[in-house]
Amino acid sequence: MTLDFWAKTNGTWINAISVILGTTAGMLLKHHLPLRMQRIITQGVALITLFIGFHMAGSLLQIKNSRVDGVVLGLLAIIIGGLLGEWWQLEDRLYSVGEFLKACFQKSGSFTEGFVAGSLLFCVGPMTLIGSLNNGLTGNNTLLVLKAAMDGMTSIALSSSFGIGVGFSSLVIVIYQGGVSLLAGFLVQSLPDPTHNPHLLMTAGVGGLTIVGLGCNLLEVSRIRVASFLPALVIAPLLYFFMAIPK
Repeated sequence: MTLDFWAKTNGTWINAISVILGTTAGMLLKHHLPLRMQRIITQGVALITLFIGFHMAGSLLQIKNSRVDGVVLGLLAIIIGGLLGEWWQLEDRLYSVGEFLKACFQKSGSFTEGFVAGSLLFCVGPMTLIGSLNNGLTGNNTLLVLKAAMDGMTSIALSSSFGIGVGFSSLVIVIYQGGVSLLAGFLVQSLPDPTHNPHLLMTAGVGGLTIVGLGCNLLEVSRIRVASFLPALVIAPLLYFFMAIPK
């Protein structure tokens, strides 16, 4: 059965709408919550973000049939990806997009921080990749609908602290998740079982490490240039491909 455009991407649209609605709710609550309560909401989101990140990073321990341990492959992917990200100035470019949108729609506040935090938090993770693949390959949007509920709640907390910039991360959701869903049909032969595929486990594990970095930024315990590590999401499965033990 051939799936139409809506069947392949409906989970993405639901996810984007949930972030917009969550941001709207957060903006309405922002003026009714004291600063200390806004801060505690952000810290709560940060702690959950760290938990999710560490859980995702555990995927590296599930890598089998490789000449090199999955954790070591993850380390190599993070280092190489981080160097490439700094070379390509991904962090600065992403912030430039946020600053451009900020100039168009908001003259002050934490627009850029909200846009970057939302874009990374909502688009890096196994649910994004696996959910988009399932949606694109079979039309099943269950994982993305579950992710939409989580992202909607998270966007309430983020937007109460960072403002409307969080809502504009829905543009990244549409482009990234929608793109993966539409391209999924070309991957069906190489990824017959996306849930347990070692290449996706590598991507999920490295993605978890980037999410941990984002959680640290939200807690303001450090300033990690998370966006610079995004190339590692592509490098990780490539490293496994070259290091896999032939069957």
